[in-house]
Amino acid sequence: MHGPNFLNIELTSRCNKSCWMCGRRKMERNHPELCDWGDMPYEMVEEIASQLSGQNVIQFHNNGEALLYPRLGDALRIFRGHIRCFNTNGKLLLDKASEIIGNLETLTISVIENDPEGDAQYDAVQRFLDLKRERGAECKPRMVYRLLGDVDHRERWERLPGVIATRILHAPEGSRNYRKAPTVPEIGICLDLLTHMAIDRYGNISLCVRFDPHGYLRVGHVNTTGLDGAWNSEKRKFYVKQHIEGMRDKLPGCSECDYWGCPTSP
Repeated sequence: MHGPNFLNIELTSRCNKSCWMCGRRKMERNHPELCDWGDMPYEMVEEIASQLSGQNVIQFHNNGEALLYPRLGDALRIFRGHIRCFNTNGKLLLDKASEIIGNLETLTISVIENDPEGDAQYDAVQRFLDLKRERGAECKPRMVYRLLGDVDHRERWERLPGVIATRILHAPEGSRNYRKAPTVPEIGICLDLLTHMAIDRYGNISLCVRFDPHGYLRVGHVNTTGLDGAWNSEKRKFYVKQHIEGMRDKLPGCSECDYWGCPTSP
């Protein structure tokens, strides 16, 4: 393998929504030293783009809300030619519409069960779709509605143009204690490990985008090892080898995770 197919870039670790099923607020209470939320320097975004070749799936999110990034439109534009996408709660969708429309391949709206802001979110998405239609029927981005858990009024999301993606919920602390057993791939090896890398706002490169506040899965840095060096690092090779040999439960970071890279529906 020459490199990852998927790259998550944490443009910002800031978030403007307090979801009941998210572990951020608990982390802020119990581990404030790990909660230095902020934005990735734009120069680092440019450096990441310069290290890529071919076509990759670039997901502009990790543990934050991408719409809060001050130079979102510029960041999306410098990755033109790749498959660009991100997940969002949609609260700033209308404010950032001009930076998104025509500048992104797919946009995923994260819809959670028992969300007191659910009606406002739905209205914002409808108004965003109206703006998109004004630009032309085929104007990007394509829409995906990721329904997390038992979402209220699911039928209204199904009526909107786009794709429905249903997902099970996990514990706020991370990818474990799912309501339903996660799907395991036929090869018995985590697909995220084989296809993904993630970069946090500081430039730290990790094996995947799973919640990893202690940095167990870090394998390099944008400005030192670079993307190629991290992908071909001895630590990553060791993790892959251990997964192949069925020793996933012995690895820091992986042993605390129940996800196998295969999204599961309720």
